Amino acid sequence: MGATAACARLIAKGVRSLISFGLAGGLHPSLRPGTMVVPDVVLSQDGHWPTHPPLAARLGTVNGALYSGGAVLATAEDKETLFGRTGALAVDLESAAVAETAARHALPFAVLRAVCDPASRSLPRAALVALDPDGRINGKAMVRELMQRPQDMVALVVLGSDAARARRALMRRVRQIATEA
Repeated sequence: MGATAACARLIAKGVRSLISFGLAGGLHPSLRPGTMVVPDVVLSQDGHWPTHPPLAARLGTVNGALYSGGAVLATAEDKETLFGRTGALAVDLESAAVAETAARHALPFAVLRAVCDPASRSLPRAALVALDPDGRINGKAMVRELMQRPQDMVALVVLGSDAARARRALMRRVRQIATEA
């Protein structure tokens, strides 16, 4: 996995803590795109890892659990089911790998995520087929899918707008953290 390899490189360079940051899918119905999530615990099917309280507090208001799974939750129904089962506020793909690596090396870790897609919204198929295994966008695959399902265009534009809002919120928070240091 990319997160595990990135953590290994950082640890080899002597880092003393790890932070997983980026975008997340909303699970709690009240979370809107751009909402920041700083969990006190990362949950996955393989375990749970409490975040380091002082490090998490430096990132923002610590506000609940994050579920980190191996697959994108594509439908509002899947998000609702996971929220009901775990109570997690949001879901991502990488934080469990960071948490597990941090635990293995006895390093403090924390998570900072911006909600991209709200719990009530399913992802358009064009967005799902466009993501490669490393999380990069494959434009050709997306165009091919849109040619077959042009009705996904509006949902894809809304998702793009929400993702941009989430990235801006994340970058604002990262800049604030940097100036506080």
